[in-house]
Amino acid sequence: MPQYEYTLRPAPTRAEKHRTLKTNADKFAQTLTDAINELAREGWEFQGVEALPADERSGLTSRTTVIHNLMVFRREKPASKQQATLTATGDAMQIANANGPVTTSESAKPVARSLSTASNEGLAPRLGPAE
Repeated sequence: MPQYEYTLRPAPTRAEKHRTLKTNADKFAQTLTDAINELAREGWEFQGVEALPADERSGLTSRTTVIHNLMVFRREKPASKQQATLTATGDAMQIANANGPVTTSESAKPVARSLSTASNEGLAPRLGPAE
């Protein structure tokens, strides 16, 4: 299953000037198109626009909630060289990793991982005051 990484960029709030376009709607649409295509050239896939609230300071003691429009992009993470892939080949299992393929016999069984309550002893974490 592919894994993705995400990035968010603020959506433009103003239309840029374009000589060939007349209406503000056309200019704003072209500004958004340019912003999306810029990240698409870097391999990012446009997912949509989200409006998210954020608390910001206004003055010395007060805060206000502001809505930010963010464009969401994703791209598939490149496969890690350290990640091992398993493939079944006839009577043997082949494990491919960064160092090359390693073949094991059919009698070798994978080790099941289990959870344990045993842990290494060490210093207890420092706890702060209760809030």
